Amino acid sequence: MILTKAQYDEIAQCLVSVPPTRQSLRKLKQRFPSQSQATLLSIFSQEYQKHIKRTHAKHHTSEAIESYYQRYLNGVRKNGAAPVLLELANEVDYAPSLMARIILERFLQKHEEAPPSKSVINSMLRDPSQIPDGVLANQVYQCIVNDCCYGPLVDCIKHAIGHEHEVLLRDLLLEKNLSFLDEDQLRARGYDKTPDFILQVPVAVEGHIIHWIESKASFGDECSHHAYLHDQFWSYWNR
Repeated sequence: MILTKAQYDEIAQCLVSVPPTRQSLRKLKQRFPSQSQATLLSIFSQEYQKHIKRTHAKHHTSEAIESYYQRYLNGVRKNGAAPVLLELANEVDYAPSLMARIILERFLQKHEEAPPSKSVINSMLRDPSQIPDGVLANQVYQCIVNDCCYGPLVDCIKHAIGHEHEVLLRDLLLEKNLSFLDEDQLRARGYDKTPDFILQVPVAVEGHIIHWIESKASFGDECSHHAYLHDQFWSYWNR
């Protein structure tokens, strides 16, 4: 269904005062029952990511990092089984997966001879069992599985949803007997940056001529439209 700008603004305004938790998502669904869970989740995620980008810098000062690390150490000394890192992230209003990254990097800097590489950090976040400290591994795991907007688990879900929507779009094009070339076929022909599908015979939809289709399995707010236009769509249109 089509969402009006007024409806979108109402949902976005409601999200300003709620924490990024699954409980908040359930409350959001109760308040806006006519909207699908997928739509609300996508808007929820995008609005939270905007908030994180605005506040990212303050969480990465040397003073903030050291403060978070000492609070983590003090917390696990008292009770290593408690969700210390997750509660700290919620308290300072920062994504749990990103807080886990900060603490993991600080831990490795202290215990390893060389600074940890980005690939090592990413590998440990994807598989916390690689972390040499069992307590920290458990704390990182709790952050990853309880983060509904960031982290390797969310990245896997987004990738799967994106692939699913591309398959659904392909099936729809085939069902309509439309002739098209997909991304792999276009790359084989030497194209670098390509949309998901180029229609070999353009079609008219609601008075507009459609030459190509790019599938984005997320809500199209003004900010994302602007970014995609700059990064992808204008180059497709020019060609």
